[in-house]
Amino acid sequence: MIHMRPFNAFEEKNLVFLTQKHVEYTLVQITETGFKKSILDATEPMRQYFKECGFHDYAKQQQGPDHKVLKPTIVLDATSEHSTATSLYRPLTKKGDPRIWPNGLRKHCVANDILALFFSAQTLYLVNITNVDIAKVCLSPVVTPLKDVINQINNQKQSAAIELLGLLRDMATEWHPVAVLADTGVGRAIETILGIEMNSSRLPDFKGIELKSFRDNRPSVRPTLFCQVPNWEQSFLRSAKEIVDKYGYLRQTSDGATVKTYQNTLSCIAPNSQNLGLALYPLDELLKIEEMKAIADHNLSTRYAKVADVALWNLPLLHQRLKEKHHETFWIEAETKTENGKEFFRPTMVEHTKNPNVPQFDNLLQAGYITVDLLLGRPSGNGDTVAFKIKKRARPMLFPESEMIALRGE
Repeated sequence: MIHMRPFNAFEEKNLVFLTQKHVEYTLVQITETGFKKSILDATEPMRQYFKECGFHDYAKQQQGPDHKVLKPTIVLDATSEHSTATSLYRPLTKKGDPRIWPNGLRKHCVANDILALFFSAQTLYLVNITNVDIAKVCLSPVVTPLKDVINQINNQKQSAAIELLGLLRDMATEWHPVAVLADTGVGRAIETILGIEMNSSRLPDFKGIELKSFRDNRPSVRPTLFCQVPNWEQSFLRSAKEIVDKYGYLRQTSDGATVKTYQNTLSCIAPNSQNLGLALYPLDELLKIEEMKAIADHNLSTRYAKVADVALWNLPLLHQRLKEKHHETFWIEAETKTENGKEFFRPTMVEHTKNPNVPQFDNLLQAGYITVDLLLGRPSGNGDTVAFKIKKRARPMLFPESEMIALRGE
């Protein structure tokens, strides 16, 4: 797996500014080998971003030079724009590992630079965050292509928030049926009314805004931040099935069949009933699932020791998933009532958050405010789910930019 070098202070400032302007992006580091050979690996986060935003799907691309794709691209610097094309392909060698190269890129960077790539108006844009002061360019009175593009994206996202708020206020004027009697029932109903189809997209739901909905009479609810399976290639157990085989338990389905499944919550505080818990390794940039056992020390308190490694995530990927999913979010509370055995809802309150404090993600994991639900081997046929969830009271600690908005006037 390719690991990006740490950002310097200048690059961090650029990324914070892009996030504040609602620009969704992916990143690539120009390695020395890539710079010399005019070839870069398309990393998993990059491939996922390209797929979700509709730019390119490597999984559908065949291998070999005959299937190379060229996409219109604009490189933005501090004063001008440079039109080119980006080559996307999968070679015949090395299992067809996805490759990318913007033509003429070496004119705009040197080895070890980091580029931000973002897709807008059917065009891929590139900006070198190592040497372009994006905030200075955009805050200057001088009109430049970079300033124009970022302002257009920002204005579109602000318009989306105003539009969404208006739709929710209209929705709050009457009661609506909940079709699915589940924790996700209200959320599904709201998305259906908004015309959002159910999907497994990693990107936000409504024109760049993530929606999280829940019943206001359930204060203990833990909304899902995002879903992300472990890095199976680096894990001790290489699949959800292996976890179920080793740590799962038998349960009966509604039709009387017996299946082995694993459905439980993992926390950094203590192991669960199957003796599995989370362990954070910040220096190694890893979050691990470990089998643990309790040990009583001489102070009669309990601590936990690792018995075995199970699976792991790379923390930089989890941080990127958080930024992708929650650069702007509407947390929608709804009141509910039951009539003739059927549940109805209407939205009452929205918490509008922006720009998560990414370092706090690790702290909240360590403190047990963010947990992981493993829903593996479910007999319902819903597939395997690995969900990172946050307690409601911890939300202000992760999202410092927050505004509470009442949807009903009375």
